[in-house]
Amino acid sequence: MRALLVSLLVLATPALTDAQGSLLPRPCVIRPCPPDGPCQPCGRGGPSVVKQSSVIRADLSDRVLRYEVTETFVNRGSGVGEADYLFPLPKGAAFQDLKLSINGEMVAGETLNAGEARAIYEQIVRQQRDPALVEWMGHGLLRARIFPIAPGEQKKVVVRFQMVAEREGDALRVDYFQGKQNPNGPVLLARNTRDELPRGSFTLSYPVDAAYGNAYSPTHSLNTERVGNRREVRVSGSASEITLLIPVRRSSEPAISVLSYAPRNEDGFALITLSPPVVAPRVTPRDVTLVLDVSGSMSGTKIQQARAAGKQVLGTLNQSDRFKLIDFSTDVRSFKDEFVRATSDNIREATRYLESLDASGSTNISGALDAALADQPTPGRLGVVLFVTDGEPTVGERRPEAIAARVTRRRQERRLFTFGVGADLNAALVERLALEGRGTAHFVRPEESVERAVSIVASRLTNPVVTNMRVHSDGVRLLKLHPSDETDLFAGQDFVLLARYSGGGSSLLRFEGQTANGPISWSQRVAFPSATRENSFVARLWATQRVGYLSAEKRQNGGSREIDDEIRQLGEKYAIPTEFTSYLVLEPGMTRLQMKSAVAPLSNVVVTGAAAASAPPPGAPRATIESQRFEDARASAKQRSATNLAVADEADMSKDSRATRRRVGLRTFNLQSDKWVDLRPADSLKVVKIRAFSEAWFDLITAIPELKEVFALGDKVVVAGRGWVIETSADGKESLSDSELKLIQSNW
Repeated sequence: MRALLVSLLVLATPALTDAQGSLLPRPCVIRPCPPDGPCQPCGRGGPSVVKQSSVIRADLSDRVLRYEVTETFVNRGSGVGEADYLFPLPKGAAFQDLKLSINGEMVAGETLNAGEARAIYEQIVRQQRDPALVEWMGHGLLRARIFPIAPGEQKKVVVRFQMVAEREGDALRVDYFQGKQNPNGPVLLARNTRDELPRGSFTLSYPVDAAYGNAYSPTHSLNTERVGNRREVRVSGSASEITLLIPVRRSSEPAISVLSYAPRNEDGFALITLSPPVVAPRVTPRDVTLVLDVSGSMSGTKIQQARAAGKQVLGTLNQSDRFKLIDFSTDVRSFKDEFVRATSDNIREATRYLESLDASGSTNISGALDAALADQPTPGRLGVVLFVTDGEPTVGERRPEAIAARVTRRRQERRLFTFGVGADLNAALVERLALEGRGTAHFVRPEESVERAVSIVASRLTNPVVTNMRVHSDGVRLLKLHPSDETDLFAGQDFVLLARYSGGGSSLLRFEGQTANGPISWSQRVAFPSATRENSFVARLWATQRVGYLSAEKRQNGGSREIDDEIRQLGEKYAIPTEFTSYLVLEPGMTRLQMKSAVAPLSNVVVTGAAAASAPPPGAPRATIESQRFEDARASAKQRSATNLAVADEADMSKDSRATRRRVGLRTFNLQSDKWVDLRPADSLKVVKIRAFSEAWFDLITAIPELKEVFALGDKVVVAGRGWVIETSADGKESLSDSELKLIQSNW
């Protein structure tokens, strides 16, 4: 006999779009139960119900999001099992269309009020001793009893509902809450082992229509493809929350949206996106110059990839473009003495020229750049220079400062993009040429593909729509913008700007630039809140880019007290690796004060992060020093390009550190022994110890909502606020008085 109990709980507080479901295993009992007594426990060898997969699909049509969540569970044990299926639900979902399907049987849910819902959440957390469920508070809840689950049997749950997509300026916003994916969590992974994590995917589908732009995510990297008359957007990477923006454009106006994060008593953070209008201005023709290093060090695989990279660049040219090929070693040579049209005949001839290139001789960087910048820029055309090298200058002008100064004088309006291959080059020069040339620097390790790096950049630089674009704000003052210089916008791309802002309220954003038809100005009035705790990821994205730019500035112009202090403060506040910031993993019983007084033996301390790697030991070989400089410049380049959390995490966290490090909002926690410890400095703060799952624990979650995600890390957490450190431990307080609670809240 099958028993199925379904209850649907709805909360009145705002929530994200939805969450993956989870199984809550029930105690194993022998079925059928005896008629004259209670059910008997199974004993050893009972059921083990685990989640196999979670597939989430959202379809957008006419601003309505229709969700279908399909999750599969299996009993890996030897006994018959049963479980409660839990699924957090958002406010605003169309519950009349929500169904639960188990083995093809569709059962409608019923609703309970917010008070009953929270009580059930707290009861489950207390009984199961699982803090991960705490982050679900504030969401509605679908709960279903699944029984029986025979050994080896699969159960499939399908949840369907729909809701209206929110507007965020000129974009539709899609938020998806999927909960923590903690391999040690007994509930969210339903007793999964480390080797059997559930497969998961999230796909958003929306129409291929001129009114919709390309989807952008500030939290994840996206893979987009066209399937029939719809776009399929797949999210890559894992995180607790997913945010996507889909621009909604009018025919002659762009789509402009702003995501803001504004903590109290400090300037706010803004992520501004612009998607070009459907009817874009006529594209600006380009003069593209490719400069290839063919010195002896480029022999073998490198020269093969350089030839292939040249062919990729030729493949991105339009009929209105012109191009020039320059190769250099001891001497400097070129395909033609002047720019030639990108006709099919010229491209075929240039391809043959590339195939004939061989690697030999020294490295005449100065001469090659002189040749690339010899001609005066042609008015009305965008000059783009792609420069590839794997060495230091050994012929001609060898002083990096002199080379950079000469390029600055001669570059004029041309954009310079650089590609440094391997650690034998002058990384600071490669970086400086790009930053001063309003381009980007790319650093390619020897085992990586030069062809791929060049082709990705070249494909992005086709069809310039707007050049020399600047952003102005009338009403709210924008500060510390990244990018800070004038920007070029290319067809098929969106413009992403990160900034601080002072004040709050309504402001008129104006985007001004040049097109092939003359100057253009786009504007829209947007709101900058004076205080909001939403979108905290915007602050970390801004801080990551800021560190990348400040680090590059220090390498070019030398350090200053102000720059060093800002890099250090950003590294400590946002847990971003810098030359001044390392992560101290302390043995049990140690404190930061012991470290400062040098009482603790060095054998008890492990230093990780950029600071540990940025300072080669005294007397280190030159190759080691150059390799570290290369890696530092490469890391800064990644930080400057971070426009979503996936890229920021890749730039900020090594692969080895991810198993023992977790990010929660703007905080980063290290696993020290069995305790998650906030990396923010907290030596001088007051400490209050709270017992996990106690009344005080739940009261703090209510008083300080951001602690929900923090406490979801586990039952042993140390987190630092502005004036207090909260530690959850077995010997902590069971309750807090109203005055104690208010004191912690006011100083948090």
